[in-house]
Amino acid sequence: QVQLVEYGGGLVQPGGSMTLSCAASGFTFSNYAMRWYRQAPGKERELVAHIGSTGAFTNYADSMKGRFTITRDNAKNTVSLQMNSLKPEDTGVYYCNAIQGAPRREYWGKGTLVTVSS
Repeated sequence: QVQLVEYGGGLVQPGGSMTLSCAASGFTFSNYAMRWYRQAPGKERELVAHIGSTGAFTNYADSMKGRFTITRDNAKNTVSLQMNSLKPEDTGVYYCNAIQGAPRREYWGKGTLVTVSS
């Protein structure tokens, strides 16, 4: 059974930091690229960060560059998102996503809420 479980959400003050983690099971983690998405209230889900299957390649949405860092540990089947200098507009539900190109497979976690507020 495939599972992606996110951890680490909660309330943080503007300018603060938070780390999200995602634990994966039920599939060959090292074969999948991993992504973090977020969905702000009233908005569509957007891609936050991407990391390739080996961890050698990462990419970020423009508004997250320099503030967020995505990493993975293929030995532990985990992916993390370190978020610094958080802003109120970073508020939203953050989702962990696993994607494989061939054959095409994609899995989603249930999300964890991050609220940036004073």
